[in-house]
Amino acid sequence: MILRAGVIGWPVGHSLSPRIHRFWLAELGIAGRYEAVVVSPDWLEDIVSSFRKAGWAGFNVTVPHKETIMPLLDGIDPVAREIGAVNTVVAVGDGKLEGRNTDAPGFLSSIRTARAIRTDRPAVLLGAGGAARAILAALSGAGVKEIRIANRNRERAEALVSAFPAVVCDWDDRARMLDGCGLLINSTSLGMTGQPPLEIDLDRLPPTALVTDIVYRPLETDLLARARARGNPVVDGLGMLLHQAVEGFAAWFGVTPQVTPALRDHVLAAIQHGA
Repeated sequence: MILRAGVIGWPVGHSLSPRIHRFWLAELGIAGRYEAVVVSPDWLEDIVSSFRKAGWAGFNVTVPHKETIMPLLDGIDPVAREIGAVNTVVAVGDGKLEGRNTDAPGFLSSIRTARAIRTDRPAVLLGAGGAARAILAALSGAGVKEIRIANRNRERAEALVSAFPAVVCDWDDRARMLDGCGLLINSTSLGMTGQPPLEIDLDRLPPTALVTDIVYRPLETDLLARARARGNPVVDGLGMLLHQAVEGFAAWFGVTPQVTPALRDHVLAAIQHGA
């Protein structure tokens, strides 16, 4: 039997998930398929029902369905419920579908490729969108004792931390937030191709602090380039994208894949060619 999985979104053509999962299917010799399916909000309930009836192993979920899909599923795992969003759906037997969120473990795995997370030093998070919520859950679950968060819209940050132990700072104070921190994360769109740069003075950033950016277009943002130039270790946004895919693939196809340099090069080639 050919196992089927895929990704749904509106739009979905930009998704790199097919390139990741098809690479693993070929590498591991698995008789499976991974498809990108365009799903407008009006079609969501019907599509979920059709996947259930067709016996799909599961699927990824991208914007704008990560929250609206939750009531349509038979169960939500604790991590996804805490984050309030689903990015991975898994068939768990008897036609039932369970919603999961792999962004949090994907973020942690990506960071740990560089070094262990310092739980005794503050972490600084810029942004308050969906990715920020997953990162907050990851940092909290990893035992980071102090998390500082700033967003251009302070109200969004305040709403975000109501569920997590974090301190909200004003956006204008973002440079002062860096005092003594062990980790700086940019989860905003600032610095992304076509967006304004992230303006932040790094003078207060400790030289041992790890700097990461969830943006991967461009792969090395101005933030990462400046941090690297002053000697800070850096992790680009491609790592989180690749590592978040591992758990879904394992659940659908029964084999845990590896994030390797070959996979990274395969996906990077698509990014560089605008795929």
